[in-house]
Amino acid sequence: MPNHPQFPHDQDIIYLNHAGVGPWPKCASEAVQAFASECASRGAADYPNWITVETRLRQRLSRIMGVRHEEDIALIPNTSAGLSIIAFGLDWQPGDEVVINDQEFPSNRWVWQALEKRFGVKVKQVCLDSAPTPEDALISALTAKTRILPVSSVQYGSGLRMDLERLGSACHERGIIFCVDAIQSLGALRFASDYARCIVADGHKWMLGPEGLGAMYISPVLRERLNLHQFGWHMVEHLGDFKRDNWQPAQSARRFEPGSPNLLGAHALEASLGLIEQTGIDEIERDVLANAQLNFEMAQQRDFELVTPTSTTRHAGIATFRIPDIDPEQLLAELRNSGVACAERCGGIRFSAHFYNTRQDLGQAWQRLDECVDRLRD
Repeated sequence: MPNHPQFPHDQDIIYLNHAGVGPWPKCASEAVQAFASECASRGAADYPNWITVETRLRQRLSRIMGVRHEEDIALIPNTSAGLSIIAFGLDWQPGDEVVINDQEFPSNRWVWQALEKRFGVKVKQVCLDSAPTPEDALISALTAKTRILPVSSVQYGSGLRMDLERLGSACHERGIIFCVDAIQSLGALRFASDYARCIVADGHKWMLGPEGLGAMYISPVLRERLNLHQFGWHMVEHLGDFKRDNWQPAQSARRFEPGSPNLLGAHALEASLGLIEQTGIDEIERDVLANAQLNFEMAQQRDFELVTPTSTTRHAGIATFRIPDIDPEQLLAELRNSGVACAERCGGIRFSAHFYNTRQDLGQAWQRLDECVDRLRD
């Protein structure tokens, strides 16, 4: 069980589902409690202070996303909302192409497929295992008609880590928009993508924040080209000037935030990112990769089939494995009853340990897994 002071979990739970929904650290819980208490006792009397927290959040997000200016960060409800803003904001012509792949989470497939009937866009789904490398498979599918290449930095099921530099460079050379879903990287790994013109992520996984609040970066040039489909008081250039008739969308990424901000979520996520920055992303990455490696070794010792690549450059914090003759859904139910929080993916079990998980945590998780497997085989 974790002994980190910021993660006082129930002693019976070993939490290995950060690729699904991460737990809040203590500082995030305390920030929300303080915010709730203030709302109950003072209402919105201190609203300017809340905006200061929101500003700090944008600054922290810009740093963790490798973005130069906080004004380029939009706060969005979730990754799906951000991808929808991009997908339905572009000016599409019949015959334009989008290249997706077969390992993406539905949010990064279905939104692009929805364009086919609406705009006559051709969506090409590529099998990542169809070429020597996943990048070869995607790049070979790009044509003169390809408008955008959306890809996750780390695939949610297999845990495959993509070579963003190579993909981004290929898109840059061809004038194609490179769009990165970074939800399985941010908060776990150092993140940088020089050629990404769009980056989206929710805060509730490795960033250890609440559901319902994420971030989106869109390069300034592309930002000006996207059509807006949501309008409200918060997305205008002259924020707070309610009498203005000749309003214009904000020049900053705030143009994608039509209404009142999620300040409750902002207090929680800002606190969580504060912990991540205080700990240091280099240290976090080292521990996340070390925990993934330990999970690989445990699986290999038991002759389980590893779905996740073991090369350091090809994985992040996810370790997915299959157990012969064991139904993964039945095993998942057993693991949950045993106090191991994890997920079923790719026909196997997915463990996703964060930096604060200890070797003792993982050792006990695997001991409990062994006991679950024995029960199912009896």
